[in-house]
Amino acid sequence: MYERHRQPLASRKVFASRIMRNGLIGLLLVFFSLIVGMLGYRFTEHLSWIDSLLNASMILSGMGPVNPVQTNAGKFFASFYALYSGIVPLAAAGVLAAPIFHRFLHHFHLEDEK
Repeated sequence: MYERHRQPLASRKVFASRIMRNGLIGLLLVFFSLIVGMLGYRFTEHLSWIDSLLNASMILSGMGPVNPVQTNAGKFFASFYALYSGIVPLAAAGVLAAPIFHRFLHHFHLEDEK
């Protein structure tokens, strides 16, 4: 997937495709998390689909829920979803930053060998 430390630096085209691929993976992670949140609010709190989307997106973005949680099942779900939602943006940012960080380190490693 990535070039080894003795290989030359990848072309800009290869680098751009890595950025695009990792950006797509990050987006899929966020959309998957949003769907999980929607389903959780829909079936534990019996909210409408649009209210479930609103609550899930607000929790995922770190803003907090809009509708108050009424049921015990909803409270358990909201607790774990909030903890999960704190990690998802970090994971998505890490996935997106991986090719940039690799290229940065690989570039300076090649400089050291010269």
